Amino acid sequence: MKTIVLGGGVIGVTTAYYLAQEGHEVVVVEARDSLGTDATGGNAGLIAPGHSFAWASPAAPKMLLASLRGEKTAIRVKPRLDAKLVTWGLQFLRECTPARAEANTLVKLELCLYSQRLLDELAAAESIDYHHVQKGLAYLYRTQAELDAGVKKMDLLRRNGVPMDVLDAEQVAKLDPAFASAGNTFAGAIHVTSDASGNSELFTNELAARCQAMGVEFRLGVTAQRFVVAGDRVTGVQTDAGLLTADDYVLAMGIQSPFLARSAGQRLPMYPAKGYSLTADIVDSDAAPTVGGVDEATLVAWSRFGDQLRISSTAEFAGFNRDWKYSDFSNILKTGKEIFPGAVDWERARMRSCMRPMTPDGPPIIGRGKQANLYYNTGHGHMGWTMACGSSRIMADIVAGRTPALDLQPFQVRSHRVAA
Repeated sequence: MKTIVLGGGVIGVTTAYYLAQEGHEVVVVEARDSLGTDATGGNAGLIAPGHSFAWASPAAPKMLLASLRGEKTAIRVKPRLDAKLVTWGLQFLRECTPARAEANTLVKLELCLYSQRLLDELAAAESIDYHHVQKGLAYLYRTQAELDAGVKKMDLLRRNGVPMDVLDAEQVAKLDPAFASAGNTFAGAIHVTSDASGNSELFTNELAARCQAMGVEFRLGVTAQRFVVAGDRVTGVQTDAGLLTADDYVLAMGIQSPFLARSAGQRLPMYPAKGYSLTADIVDSDAAPTVGGVDEATLVAWSRFGDQLRISSTAEFAGFNRDWKYSDFSNILKTGKEIFPGAVDWERARMRSCMRPMTPDGPPIIGRGKQANLYYNTGHGHMGWTMACGSSRIMADIVAGRTPALDLQPFQVRSHRVAA
């Protein structure tokens, strides 16, 4: 059975791996000249079931309104004439009820927990070193009132299998002495002891090497343009390098997925959330954290990748514009220097943006579409690194005709939210 996987990020490569394990002849098609260079390479590195809350929540409309007024918020909207954003935004706002936010959070949480277990198993089986740090993650709060509210919010996850401890400021400094540099900035933290961190771009490329040893072919620098459809089947995918054919096709192109899906008659409810991240060389190992985490006030997140620190923040809904300017990193730089002042070489930090493929409700799209041999594994938003192995194992189960470990209803291929 020959299968073409479209997309060379962490979702596409893990899909290729699990399909190759099933005995498929797999070809991965990636438009860029290297793997894992967009959302995979620009995330904060957190493997975080403890941060799997749906973005569409009762608090979101207030934040978006503040953004439209010009306030500096972690989730921002740039006003523009964009029918796709309006359509996506209306769907997003419909999900902002307490009941929908809780349901979507629990769907995401279940997938995250399942995926993390599989990631650990895969990395151990294939001996992949990806700067994995298994010390939990610290979600830091600046005031006692914010910490108390965080504890109340986190109770949903705690009741559904996420282990956590509440720490005061002194205990935070003991968890990782690097946090002591922040002085009295934080009142305390919620330490989710089962969360972790790691370099998803490194993991993706290491796993790709294992895939190649299994016979997987990688076609880099090849752009998929449209599906060729006959009846209820895809008969090929037209690329700038010619027509490619296979028995099955898996669409895992992140934010580019909706464009290709349209050629198969499928609308996908996805819109890009542009994120900003920087990677800086560590100059004082003791001042740099080994425990990853999030400043919950600024939503700046960080992970340690060996002798480098990755810091990321912001979700900006500004269409498909990948441009950035130095001022876009003001929140990241201010928070990073405040918490870890002498840890890294801030002046030579490498900055970039990436596009996260967001669905309005939060759960990704995993399943078979209108054509019998076209499958979707896309729309993972800011949680793609955490969800990758679980989503791709589910994908392999679907292709094989097996019943996956999780209920597929919340992930089904859709143009809008399907009622539970």
